[in-house]
Order: sequence, then structure tokens, then C-alpha cells
Amino acid sequence: MRRQKPAVRLIGVPLAIVLATSTAWAASLVSGASPFASCTIGGPGTNYVNAEVEPWLAVNPAVPGNLIGVWQQDRWSNGGAHGLVAGYSFNAGKTWEETTLPFSACAGGLAYERASDPWVSIGPDGTAYTVSISFNKSNNSNAVGAAVSRDGGKTWGNLSVLIANNEPTTQFFNDKESVTANPIKPGIAYAVWHRLQSPNGNPYANLHTVAFRGPTFFAKTVNGGQTWSSPKIIVNVPSRQQTIGNQIVVNSQDGTLYDFFNLITPPFNVTANKVAFVKSTDDGATWTKPQIIADMRTVGVTNPNTGKALRTGDIIPEPAIDPATGQLYVVWQDSRFNGGQFDEIALSTSTNGGNTWSTPIPVNTRTGRAAFNPSVRVNSVGSVAVTYYDFRDLQAGNTKTLPTNMWRTMSNNGGQSFGSEFGGELHVAGPFDMKTAPNAEGLFVGDYQGLDVMGTTFVPFFIQTNSGSLTNRTDVFAAP
Repeated sequence: MRRQKPAVRLIGVPLAIVLATSTAWAASLVSGASPFASCTIGGPGTNYVNAEVEPWLAVNPAVPGNLIGVWQQDRWSNGGAHGLVAGYSFNAGKTWEETTLPFSACAGGLAYERASDPWVSIGPDGTAYTVSISFNKSNNSNAVGAAVSRDGGKTWGNLSVLIANNEPTTQFFNDKESVTANPIKPGIAYAVWHRLQSPNGNPYANLHTVAFRGPTFFAKTVNGGQTWSSPKIIVNVPSRQQTIGNQIVVNSQDGTLYDFFNLITPPFNVTANKVAFVKSTDDGATWTKPQIIADMRTVGVTNPNTGKALRTGDIIPEPAIDPATGQLYVVWQDSRFNGGQFDEIALSTSTNGGNTWSTPIPVNTRTGRAAFNPSVRVNSVGSVAVTYYDFRDLQAGNTKTLPTNMWRTMSNNGGQSFGSEFGGELHVAGPFDMKTAPNAEGLFVGDYQGLDVMGTTFVPFFIQTNSGSLTNRTDVFAAP
């Protein structure tokens, strides 16, 4: 039985530029009561039952009004969740139902104690692909799983294991996977992830700077997820280097694949993280060497009044591509615009297939406070939207709450300049108290938040806390 809550109506901020959009958004509640509430698998650690985090969204190009979102359900304090859940809507996000994904023991699927890093993508024939990192806390067994839905997200089958590194092998940990359906070729999809490799033990997914190495792996399906190719390395790195946040976008005009990621290199200081990419012009058979776009000069995110850390997507770049022109975009957290004091949202774009990139610009409103967890998408008329959280409503001296809002900003000129051409915020959600979020090595609503498009309409898919609730700390919302 779904937990019923009234939808929250959020009043938007009038846009500085007219973009044919409403100044008020209705945020629809997506998530319900945890289907894993009675599961006792996965300890030790603190489990936050009814806490949803890290959502992702895909719009179905074959079924008008069908949206599928995925998220972590019942987050653990020390990594992963009881399992992953999918929400689906057939009325453009107004109402939602949900079902479990078969990636953990709590879900009766893969026999792993926890699951994490949910992702979903939908092909031109309506086939939806989802993937997971599934792993144990009691030992070092871990895998990348995949499943498919052909009914708009109601049911999921073709459960596959793309890679598994189980006991007694303790050297490898697969992490931070994503899946991308080819937008013009039905039945084809691509999965990418990095695998942390230690000389003598599992370095765990969060200890990025001490991993021995972390190359990027790639697998592909050409039959709608019935089978997947054997994983292969597409970004090989030397000792003490790794990738993270791998994500593929596809040029609908010529079929070129671009895999974006953070390339982590020594020395491990503010310039260690680099926005980079590789590309393939033969559908993944061969790939270029990494090209660096810019440093990710992140300093992380903390509560300005207490110094308490948040865990955000500070080392995860987010890419997008214009489906009509192939123009590329990437956003990330960066402190370069304020002298290294706090993270804001940087954007760079390329109009020539990644050969050259624009100088990074800030795309958040400059409030003197951190902005974080950006997502970026391009709609059918070439407008670019970026969503993010920030702390602008936090008053000096307030240590009891951490009011947080989500915003959307847009550009109609392809992000080529800053100012009146990339601005005009719309208030998406908030304020809500971030201090209610689960503590998973810092207050945590996810390393990423979802954003997709229906024609010209942008659909943020995101987490809000239920301020002050210790039994239902967070929920997933959509704001179409």
C-alpha cells in the first residue's frame, strides 16, 4: 500500500527572460512507504528506513506521458541501500506507482546485501534499461547488474550480471555505473562503470584517492538487454589514477558515443579532479584517449554556519547533448569563481564534437553560498536547463536547521555567455531542512539528481527532506 501525501505546490520565481514556461510548478510526490521496511539484511550500520536518495529519471520517447524514475530505498549510513525502486507514471508525472528492482536480497533478486547507484534510460522502441551496483557489507563480493522493462516500468526482467567480483577475490570493487540507450537504434544500450583495483584488498568505493587504479569498463547490448557483451576496458589508467562518474551521451546525427567522467590524478589537491571524456565513432568498438576539458576545483560542501560536511556530487560531472545539433555540455561543482571558498556550478560547452571547449562559466545565481548537485539537459528547441540545490535561505547564526532549495536556470543561446542569456531562475522546491537527511559520511540526498525533457518541458526529479521527521526523512518528487 502506498503512503499517501498531498502534493506540494511550489511558487516559482519570475523568470528574467521569457522562456514560455510557468512561474509556478506543482511538485508531485513519487515515493511511498518502503517496500523493504521489514528486511533485516545488510548490516552492520545505521539503516534509514523510508529514506529515499539519489534519483534518476528517463522519459519514454515511444509512449507519450510515460516517465520512469529510479532511486535508492532505505539508505545505509556506510554505503548503499536495502535496494533500488522504480517509479513509473503514464500521465506525464502527475501521479506515480512504484515497484522494486531485482538487484538485492531484500528485493528477492541478486543475492547481494545492498544495492546502490540507480540509473535508467529508455530507447526509441520504449525498452527501458536499468542498472545497479550490488554488493555485500559482510565481505567484498560485488557486481554490476542490469534489468529491462518493456511495459513502461511496471515490471522488470532479463536480469543480468554484467560483471561480478566475489569472494575470495578481494582485489576489485565495481562502482558508479550508468546506462544509456541508443536514441536512434532500438535494442542497443551501453553500460559504463569504473572498477577500483587494489594490490591486496578492496579499497571500497569512497576511498578514491588511495585506490591503486580505477579504469573504465564498458558493456553493450544489441538485443534489448537479453544479453550483454563481455566487459572491456575503454579508459585504461596507470597506478594511482582512476575514473569515476562515467556517463555516455550519443550524437543522434552521426552515432558518435561520448563517455564523460572525472579523471582523478595525483597530486591529490584541488586540481586532482579533471572533467574528461573519450569518444567512439564505431559504436563502442574503439575509443580515443582521454581529453581533459577542465579542472574540477571542488572544495566540497559544508554547512556554512557549523562546518558540518554534506556528501554531494562534488566529484561527479554531468553531461548532456543537444539531440538536434550535437552540441555538448557538461556541468560540475567548482570553487574557481569565488577564490576557492565554496562550490558553485560550472558549465562548459563544445560545438565541434569535443575538439575544443568553452571557458567554464558559473550558471547558478551568485548568492555567496554553495550550490551543488547540478544536472543539465537540452530540450527539443535547443534551450539548456541546469538544476541545482543551494543554501541562500540560511540566516547567519542559524545552527538548528539548514534550509535548502532547488532551482532551475536556463539559456536560449546554447550557454555561450553568462548574464541575461543564462539565468532567469525558477524555484523548483524548498526550502526544506537538509539536516533531516540521512547521514552517510555527511548529510546525503545523493551524488546526483534527475532531470529529463518531454519536448520543450524540463522535468526535475529530486529529493526533498521531510523536515524534522526521523521516521520518513526523505521522499522523491517530480516537477513536470
